[in-house]
Amino acid sequence: MSQFSAEAEAELQSLLRQLLKSIKDRISGAPSIECAEEILLHLEETDKNFHNYEFVKYLRQYVESSLGAVIEEETESCARGEGYAVGSVQDTLVHAVTRKTRESGEYKQMMQTLKNTMMVVVESLINKFEEDQLRKEEMHRESQHQQSNSHYTDNCSDSDSSFNQSYAFIKQEQLQVLAEKLDPSRPKEVRWEALQALCCAPPSDVLSCESWSGLQRLAPMILFCLLSTQDKVLRFFAKTFSCSPLNVTREIYTSLAKSLESDFLYHKLSLPTGSAGIDVNRQDITRLLKQMRLMNDFQKEVTTFWIRHPEKYMEEIIESTFSLLSINPEHGLEPQGSEKALKPMHLIALLDIKATWFKKWMHGYYSRTVVFRLLERKYKSLVSTAQRTLYTTKELEYMYFVHSLCVLGRLLMYTNGRKLFPVTVWKRKDPVSLTDLLVILISIMYQHPKPPHSDSSHAGVVHVLLRTLGDRTECAVECLYQTPVIETLLAPIITLLKGEQAKLNSPETSLIHIADTLARIATTERGLSLFLYERNLVSGEGEGISAAHVIVQFTQRLLAKELPLLRNAETSYGVSGAFIFVCRQMYNTCEGLQVLRPYGLHECIAAAWKKTSSLSERVPTPVPGAIPGTSSQELQNVVVWEETLLDNLLNFAATPKGLLLLQQTGAINECVTYMFSRFTKKLQVSRCEKFGYGVMVTQVAATAPGVVALHSSGFVQALVVEIWSVLECGREDVRVVHPKSTPMDPIDRSCLKSFLSLVNLLSSPHAMWELLGQQPLPNKAEYNLREMPTSITDLIDRLIAVNSDVKIHSLFNYEQSHTFGLRLLSVMCCNLDSLLLLESQYNISDMLLQCQKDNITDPSSDFIIDGLSVERNHILVRMSVIGGPSERRLPLRVLQKGTDPYPWPMFSSYPLPKYYILNLPKTTRCKQGKNYILEMAFSKASVMFLNPTMCFLYPPPVLADLLEKAVSYLSALPSECFFPPADYIGECGIVNPECLNLCLFVCRYGRHLNLLRDNSEQDLCLLMKHCQELLSQQRPLHNSPPPDTLQGAYPGHDWFASTVFLIMAGDMERALRLLLHLSTLLTSAFLWPARLHGSVHLPMEIAQSSIHPVYSCTAHYVEMLLKTEVPLVFSAFRMSGFTPSQMCVQWLGQCFWNYLDWSEICHYVSTCVVMGPDYQVYMCVAVLKHLQQDILQHTQTQDLQVFLKEEPIQGFRVSNYLEYMEGLERSYRTMVLTDMNNISQRVS
Repeated sequence: MSQFSAEAEAELQSLLRQLLKSIKDRISGAPSIECAEEILLHLEETDKNFHNYEFVKYLRQYVESSLGAVIEEETESCARGEGYAVGSVQDTLVHAVTRKTRESGEYKQMMQTLKNTMMVVVESLINKFEEDQLRKEEMHRESQHQQSNSHYTDNCSDSDSSFNQSYAFIKQEQLQVLAEKLDPSRPKEVRWEALQALCCAPPSDVLSCESWSGLQRLAPMILFCLLSTQDKVLRFFAKTFSCSPLNVTREIYTSLAKSLESDFLYHKLSLPTGSAGIDVNRQDITRLLKQMRLMNDFQKEVTTFWIRHPEKYMEEIIESTFSLLSINPEHGLEPQGSEKALKPMHLIALLDIKATWFKKWMHGYYSRTVVFRLLERKYKSLVSTAQRTLYTTKELEYMYFVHSLCVLGRLLMYTNGRKLFPVTVWKRKDPVSLTDLLVILISIMYQHPKPPHSDSSHAGVVHVLLRTLGDRTECAVECLYQTPVIETLLAPIITLLKGEQAKLNSPETSLIHIADTLARIATTERGLSLFLYERNLVSGEGEGISAAHVIVQFTQRLLAKELPLLRNAETSYGVSGAFIFVCRQMYNTCEGLQVLRPYGLHECIAAAWKKTSSLSERVPTPVPGAIPGTSSQELQNVVVWEETLLDNLLNFAATPKGLLLLQQTGAINECVTYMFSRFTKKLQVSRCEKFGYGVMVTQVAATAPGVVALHSSGFVQALVVEIWSVLECGREDVRVVHPKSTPMDPIDRSCLKSFLSLVNLLSSPHAMWELLGQQPLPNKAEYNLREMPTSITDLIDRLIAVNSDVKIHSLFNYEQSHTFGLRLLSVMCCNLDSLLLLESQYNISDMLLQCQKDNITDPSSDFIIDGLSVERNHILVRMSVIGGPSERRLPLRVLQKGTDPYPWPMFSSYPLPKYYILNLPKTTRCKQGKNYILEMAFSKASVMFLNPTMCFLYPPPVLADLLEKAVSYLSALPSECFFPPADYIGECGIVNPECLNLCLFVCRYGRHLNLLRDNSEQDLCLLMKHCQELLSQQRPLHNSPPPDTLQGAYPGHDWFASTVFLIMAGDMERALRLLLHLSTLLTSAFLWPARLHGSVHLPMEIAQSSIHPVYSCTAHYVEMLLKTEVPLVFSAFRMSGFTPSQMCVQWLGQCFWNYLDWSEICHYVSTCVVMGPDYQVYMCVAVLKHLQQDILQHTQTQDLQVFLKEEPIQGFRVSNYLEYMEGLERSYRTMVLTDMNNISQRVS
């Protein structure tokens, strides 16, 4: 088929004409020829019917007949070739065949023939088009009237295109004659004929003629007097709207608005009384609806282009609209009798119930400014028109209400809209303020039932408005966070609490709406503060109480089913769940839990869950043929209610103290299992939460019971499998033709999230002890390539302890996977307890040294410097040297430019190079004598008011004496003794070798600081043994076996005792004496973590929980103060999925070793001893404030956890922040210290 015949050309011409007719709307809407060409070029992408056009089908058939043989031949030829991978054969074959076909001679001949033929066809079409135009002009000259009747046949009332239509071109003189004939004094037949001719003329000619001003004034009269021509006029208006510029359409629109305004004022239509509705088929109603519909369509479309025109055009359109809608009874619209007037707002509500037109007008600042200006100056009554408080049950009145409320809601969203209030309302004496409006709307939500034949209700519409306002901070502050509004929301709750009947038309629905509104208020900082601390919001019996107390009391009554109105199970579930959710927005914050904790809400929820769980377990198994005792719907409600209770219990884990409360309920395992089920489905925490379960998982993983629950739920295994899949398996749906890019970062972006999740999980030593304690590495002789690790020990074995060729060959991506493991090891080793566990169980350092030794090709040559050897060198230095930012030097992980890319020395055996141990500056001696300093510092008059800034001036030996005397003095005061004195005789057993190895690790640091002499390890081991004996005497005797976490001594190393040993310069007797005196003070409970491990001084349930007061109290208040004092840092932690509590527990657990220099560690201990244990909280807040800029920066780079764990705290001096900490003491000491003094009592 190389050439086209004449018949083929004719057919092609016909098909092309048909295609152009099908897409004429697209082409006619193009603003330029270039745009029309672009539309045609991309027609296949934009037109879903592209392949159904006959022209396209014809071309496809022509291509197949011309190139079919060539394609088949090339396909067979390529299929016999080589070099096609299994996964990419299809793509490669298609590309090859396509390329060779386009290079063939047949293809070139086909394209040339098609091009020549189409040029002939297009030229023929153009010639025919010109002939048609000449013929039409000739017919127009013969008979204008006939031509106009034969060419305009559009019967649509809102025609949107003038493409392929013709008009009768009317001269200015003819338009002047038509204007005279349209005068109302002329006979109806004359006006009818003139109007017919006018509607056939192009709208642009009509509006640009000199007589348009007269025609414009006559338009309303024409519409009313010539009712039979209504459709014809509306078609003329619609045609003008669709094809004319704004300067033309605005005049048509304003004319239409004025005609409608005159119509409403002239006819004074009324709404039928009773239940009768409005018949839209009535001639007068139909006429009005058609005009309103045309106006409403234009209102919704005009916003897309009026910004390109002068503002006065837009202002005329808006003003004419407001003028029409502001018609009210004061303008003489109210009919005689008791009937209500039919207003324009009724009809526009019928057509656009959600006020879409107004939402679009208010969307852009350009138009919103004009709307506010006109409402403020001339049409403020329009705002008051929307505030009706009495509505009938008629559907039209309901639509009017919804439309008015949508307009009001859109106004209240903006500052200028709220400035319109107060407004004067017809038949109301006092103006209506913004607060009055909200109170009225809430009252409507309480009292108005659901209208008939409707899926919505007045209450539902008001609730949507309240929810919209609550989601916007500025709106909520001005509208909802007002005392009368809160009182109105809580009024039914207070009434029900008093045992009285609340005035609610539908109690269940109204209470759920109230709860949802309260929950949205509680999610914001301002709203939460309003609920917790504004005690004048709700008047109780005798004195004012806060909203939080009212809500939690009502929730407790709901859970106990003590409210007669809500004793129905299904109703109770819905309302109770809604109000628990309100409480949840409070107790999942530290400050909210502080207020709600006395009510024991966690116990109430846990009791309800246990009762519901027992009910679901007693449900009998369905038996075929048996009559079911409980309906499936009721069973489903019970299951949903049980999950709701678990979900709300789980949210106690959002704070450290809340996690302790959750553990005491005994439901932590079920809650974590529920969380894991939602976590795997990637479900949102709640409708009010912005982040996922990351923070909650991190919080749970900080405690021993939480880690056990995570492990038993399957979370740990799922995380390990996910990491392995990302590292070694890849995605199965990735096609081979798009290979995975080589990762450029040590931790590739694809596995960064999994890496951070694993870091969060293993941040706490409790997680390491529970998941790795007494767990040997597999170290198999052979690894199956399909075998996946399922535990942390498996992961360490495959990714970290890669010490054999078998393990290396079992990894598909050896370097990337091993680098991942080494980076994880580096983070884990930052916690000294985790480091000691890994070293004692797996000899990690020996394994790394051996790998470094294997990285030398020749004994006389240097190390091979690659990514893995650099990582191993960094970890070995980190594991071997203890010190603050100015006490040790850590090698970088990146290579440098120049001749020496890696200047840091590598090693494969101990001792490590001295390059990594920094020389310490000599200690400055005080000029005054030691005795004089002690006498000055510890005079009887000043000992309790010792200025801690003096401590920073003394050298370490003097500081040790100061600390010893301060502890001795405080322990002698009965008011300062929190614990009874220990009856310890000072006997201990033989020192074991494992303790000696740990002490060697500590004493290396002491000798580096020039504090210890050689062979001090025995004295430190002896001190550790004394401490173990001392603390073991203060553990209770269990009638039943204690949990694993409480068996034996404190599982970690006693870093505080080691710190005291170094402060005392290795004097074991002085250190032990100091610890004995300190053990009677409250400070010891927080400075000395081993002090209260399973102690008899704690309530049994708290001691058995293994949740230390450093976590449940100190870390809890660190988070609370951080949220108020350093909000940017608090938000950064939330965004990163990490928690300040985990980092603070690590810092405090190892006494800031590796994070602060020794002098600052001594100042930290001295400050907490002298100033009080609450300074431990202020110290952590001060450190996080000091790191604020670094924290914000690393939140952006998504490595906050790694930065805080691996990097020392640079530049922090306790003396520089002492004044800041004193300010925190003045604001928070009463709260913090009171709670610390209550650690021996039950938390709730």
